[in-house]
Amino acid sequence: MNLEDKLLIWRFNRGDHEAVRRIYEKHKHELVALAVALLKNTAAAEDVVHDVFVSFLKLERFRLTGSLKGYLTTCVANAARNVLRTNIRHNQNSLEDAQPIESKTKSPDYEAIFGEERRILTHAIWELPYEQREVVLLHVHGGMKFAAIAESQDVSVNTVLGRYRYGMEKLRSALNGEVQKRDRMKTSKS
Repeated sequence: MNLEDKLLIWRFNRGDHEAVRRIYEKHKHELVALAVALLKNTAAAEDVVHDVFVSFLKLERFRLTGSLKGYLTTCVANAARNVLRTNIRHNQNSLEDAQPIESKTKSPDYEAIFGEERRILTHAIWELPYEQREVVLLHVHGGMKFAAIAESQDVSVNTVLGRYRYGMEKLRSALNGEVQKRDRMKTSKS
């Protein structure tokens, strides 16, 4: 855990709720992006992240043994999983209506160059089965180790490794298909 996170946790445990605001500001963009990737719904993703921080605020004391980012990532993944379970139970699953999260920090040139690639990658990730998508995103985006993911999902490390491997194979296949489709389109225009 980095020094700033240790100091923020120390301040929080002494009643300084401003420390939670700083933690939120520091991690919110990555956590919302993770939740959007898991849920395919920006509004639901923002709600999940806010709910995680509201729960965090309700804690009287907080003892952290690993990284704060890893802890928050796990909380967001668990909350996203609960939202999906609730949506499935209530048949109110509006995941098909999801919109990609918009970046407000990139220049128009950057968006013109990389926007299409990001859209293709986002679509390929969303096409993965949820269990594979969650493992891939927690490992790649969240920086979590496979053992930590296994513990958070209450499955074996081998199961997590299999989900990761199959997810990455499907992503490679989907992205290679897009490259081949683009090449055919370029050739036909020539």
